Amino acid sequence: MRQLILKAATVAALGLGLAAPQAALAQAKSFDLQSVFGLQVPSIGPSPVKWAERVALMTNNEVKIKVHGAGEFVPPFEVFGAVSNGSIPMGFDWVGYWAGKIPVANLVGSMPFGPNPELFLGWMFQGGGLEIIQKAYDPHNVKIIPCHLVVPEAGGWFNKEIKTVADLKGLNMRIAGLGAKAMAKLGANVQLVPAGEIFVSLERGRIEAAEFSAPQLDLGLGLQKIAKHYYFPGWHQPASWDTIIVNMNVWKSLPEKHQKAMVEACYANITFNTYDQINAQVDAIEKIEAAGVKVQRFPNEVLAALQKASIEVMEEEAQKDALFAEAYKSLTAYVKRVGRWNDLQAIPRN
Repeated sequence: MRQLILKAATVAALGLGLAAPQAALAQAKSFDLQSVFGLQVPSIGPSPVKWAERVALMTNNEVKIKVHGAGEFVPPFEVFGAVSNGSIPMGFDWVGYWAGKIPVANLVGSMPFGPNPELFLGWMFQGGGLEIIQKAYDPHNVKIIPCHLVVPEAGGWFNKEIKTVADLKGLNMRIAGLGAKAMAKLGANVQLVPAGEIFVSLERGRIEAAEFSAPQLDLGLGLQKIAKHYYFPGWHQPASWDTIIVNMNVWKSLPEKHQKAMVEACYANITFNTYDQINAQVDAIEKIEAAGVKVQRFPNEVLAALQKASIEVMEEEAQKDALFAEAYKSLTAYVKRVGRWNDLQAIPRN
């Protein structure tokens, strides 16, 4: 009798062991995510895919996220609205694309002549940045998770040399964010063209100049085949944020452990993408030069005018929006105080 009881207990235990994984699978949640970028674009393309893989790993496949490229559900510039109204559960973006709805997104996306990636990272997670931008997203029913920090960008591609400030007047240029407003102050005709349309717009003469991102990403768009002048520095975006956005109802439906996994996966994503991007930039610049492009810096006169115009733009925006003003004050103070560490550690190079 004792042996029969032991056998029955063993069978029951095995049954429970088999049922547990099935129960876990039954509870697994699947979500769609659309990026504003094509998945083939270097660095920012696969970034949400790698994040989704990390989330699956950290949740033992209890959360599975299928990543879709630009345009698969809605046009790129409609992703925020679709996440807000719940048409799409999640998205991946550059923050500044939503400045039309959320003015402070322009500053959080990137601050002209602002912090380098290291300082921007510190401000976002330790200096109050995330709390400010989340306040702006709350009315739109969206949770934001900073998830990809883009290294300093290039100043842009031009069909002609930029020797003086006067060369910017009347220039038809694709440029985003607060940098576009600064360029407009100096007389440029600015427009925002989706990433996938920049090449064709430049090739067909709809625009005469364009900025997109860092050399690695610019090379991937093939812009070196058209424009022959590639300018630095990326004054308009010395660092910029791409983020995961989640419909707030979806976010609140997740248990805390899954929410934490998504945030921790973004920390890992930022780390990986930062060192991956640094390694890739010089290789890209060398390939761009090999294509016959002249890599050069803006004249100091032009940079000084752009900086003056940028400060005017940011001060004007701060007067129009309380959260922009709060973020501008916070970020400026953070850079001044914490940036002292970088200044003290600066080593002259020959």
